[in-house]
Amino acid sequence: MIQRQDLLSHFDALLQPERFKDYGPNGLQVEGKAEIRHIVSGVTASRALIEAAIADQADAIFVHHGLFWKGMDGRITGWMKERIRLLLAHDINLFAYHLPLDAHPELGNNAQLGAKLGVQWDSTFGEQALGMVGDASFASPAALADHVQQVLGRAVTCVSGAQDKPIRRLAWCTGGAQGFFESALAAGADAYITGEISEPQAHLARETGTTFIAAGHHATERYGAPAVAAHVAQQLGPSHRFIEIDNPA
Repeated sequence: MIQRQDLLSHFDALLQPERFKDYGPNGLQVEGKAEIRHIVSGVTASRALIEAAIADQADAIFVHHGLFWKGMDGRITGWMKERIRLLLAHDINLFAYHLPLDAHPELGNNAQLGAKLGVQWDSTFGEQALGMVGDASFASPAALADHVQQVLGRAVTCVSGAQDKPIRRLAWCTGGAQGFFESALAAGADAYITGEISEPQAHLARETGTTFIAAGHHATERYGAPAVAAHVAQQLGPSHRFIEIDNPA
């Protein structure tokens, strides 16, 4: 068991949210009970995750995608009202960390994805140094795409302008970071992995001979939250469980 404020302090010390210019509030988003015995982690504070956490008797939920974002409608109605109602009715704390969770050098989404893929990052790139780059050894874009599909357990979108080009430098940034592709090119990447692809990236991949792989927003960001929550739980004593809520995006 740990006090809510102590848990928040540990999350903040580990993830250092003050370093980031983010799209929403990091830290405690919904206050629940003061004493925490069990933490559930997940990717997004969806109704399905909240209901699963209630069934698991969680005192706190730790996620990457919280409830509140800049520019959103601030009214608590409809689906938002139902999510908050469930949290308050069961006195569950909601902790959410967005960019700080992407960027942690060992436990974050990007570092964890690299570890899953068997690639160790050695430098960063892009806005707020969120993207990571490391040495790789794949014979072709197809070989890399097959490896990513096997590791993540889902189909990927792969666009390349050089089908036989070996992949020696791999760049990646989880989630919706398709806009980082040009920064990855500038960092010397032979291939770039992120969660989503937009219309311009296919043309850039073909014209530059660089491989672009969109592997799923959810699929690339399901490793940081359980890694951080498990690490902190092990240090402080509460139990922890990661609950996967399937998302095809």
